[in-house]
Amino acid sequence: MPDVELVLRSTRVITPEGTRAASVAVAGGTVTAVLPHDAPVPGGARLEDLGDDVLLPGLVDTHVHVNDPGRTEWEGFWTATRAAAAGGITTLIDMPLNSLPPTTTVDHLRVKRKTAADKAHIDVGFWGGALPGNVADLRPLHEAGVFGFKAFLSPSGVDEFPHLDERRLARALREIASFDGLLIVHAEDPGQLAGAPQRGGPRYADFLASRPRRAEDTAIARLLEQARRFDARVHVLHLSSADALPLLAEAKADGVRVTVETCPHYLTLTAEEVPDGASAFKCCPPIREAANQDQLWQALADGTIDCVVTDHSPSTADLKTDDFATAWGGISGLQLSLPAVWTEARRRGHTLEDVVRWTATRTARLAGLEARKGAIAPGHDADFAVLAPDETFTVDPAALQHRNRVTAYAGRTLRGVVRSTWLRGERVMADGEFTAPKGRLLTRP
Repeated sequence: MPDVELVLRSTRVITPEGTRAASVAVAGGTVTAVLPHDAPVPGGARLEDLGDDVLLPGLVDTHVHVNDPGRTEWEGFWTATRAAAAGGITTLIDMPLNSLPPTTTVDHLRVKRKTAADKAHIDVGFWGGALPGNVADLRPLHEAGVFGFKAFLSPSGVDEFPHLDERRLARALREIASFDGLLIVHAEDPGQLAGAPQRGGPRYADFLASRPRRAEDTAIARLLEQARRFDARVHVLHLSSADALPLLAEAKADGVRVTVETCPHYLTLTAEEVPDGASAFKCCPPIREAANQDQLWQALADGTIDCVVTDHSPSTADLKTDDFATAWGGISGLQLSLPAVWTEARRRGHTLEDVVRWTATRTARLAGLEARKGAIAPGHDADFAVLAPDETFTVDPAALQHRNRVTAYAGRTLRGVVRSTWLRGERVMADGEFTAPKGRLLTRP
C-alpha cells in the first residue's frame, strides 16, 4: 500500500455507515482508510483540517448534455466540467444528443472522446444513443465502453436524434438485453402529446397543458411492458409525473429491472411560481404543480425514485424566447444542483445523508461505478465535496460557470456553499478558483 499522502479531517464526514467525525487517509488518489477524528497524521502526509464543514463524496451526475462538439456555443466540456466542479460534482456522464455528431456509432464516440480529452475538470463518461436504424451499432458501442443507451419515445427536439416507435423500441431493447446493457429512456408518448392542446405563446399554463402527465404515464407503461418481455434493464429519465409512481412501484415489486430518476427543478420549483414568458423554466417533461412535487419527494423517501440528477440542458440565451412553444426546453443546473436539493430536502426534514444517497451513491450504482465512486470508503477514488451546509447565498447568474448564464434559480436564496472539490485527492476547485483540467475519460467497468 502506498504511503499516506493526504489526510482530510472533519467533524462531519458522510460515510456509508453514517456521518461521523473522522480523518480520511488518501494515497495514490484513493481512500485508504477512514480513521477516528483524532488519529495521528502519518509522517510525510499533509493535513487538511476542514473544521465543521461537511466532507461528502463527490457527486455523480449521470444526466448531462454537454453539447460538445457541434453545439459548443450552447455549452462545452471546459465550461460544463468547471460548473460541475463548482457544484461538488466530480463525475458526469454525457448524453449522446445535442452534440454533432451524436454518440450513436463508435466513430462518433471517438470524436466525442477526442473533444473532451484535454478539457475535463472532472471525470467524464459517455452514454450511447439508440436510434431507428442503429441496432447494429449498439453492441460495438457497448464494447467500446459507453455506460448504456439513451432513447426517446417522442421527438427529441433535434432532427439528428429521432425517437423510437414501439416496434423499434422492442428491436433495440432486445439487442441491448442480449448483452445485459442498460436502456435509459425519455418517456413521453407522442400520441398523447399530439392530442394535447398546443396553443403556444407566453402563458406557462398553456405550455403545461401541452405536456400532460398522461403522456409520461402512457410511455412508462409501454416501456415497462417491453422490459418485462425481454427481462431488460431500463431506466426512466427525469420523471416529473407523480401519477406514474404506482405503476413504477408495482413493476419494481414484480421484479422488473427498472430504476427511476428525477431532477432538482422538479423537486424545488413549481408550476404555480413560473412567470409567464419565463422560458428559463421550460423543460420537457415540464415542472408541475406543488401537490405533484410533494408526491415526488415521498417517492424519493420510499425508494420508488432512486436518484436525483440535473438533466443539465443549456442553450444560447437567444433560444430562450418568451414563447413557450418555440423556446428551447432545458434547464441549466450543474453548479446549483447540490444547494438547490439540499435547501428543499432540509426544509422537508431530510438529511445530507439522504442527499448523498440520491446524488452520489445511487447514481454511481446506476452507472456501474459503485466500486470507485459515490462513497467515502477504502478503495474508492478520493473524490470529495466540502460543503458549508448552513451558509446561504443568493443565485447571481453572473457567478455561474455555465457558458450561457441563463438560470431558473436567479435571485433565489439557497443553502449550502461548496467550499472545495477534490478529484483523486487533488483539489480542483476552491472558493471559485480552478486548477488546470485533471479529469479522466471513463469507460464502463
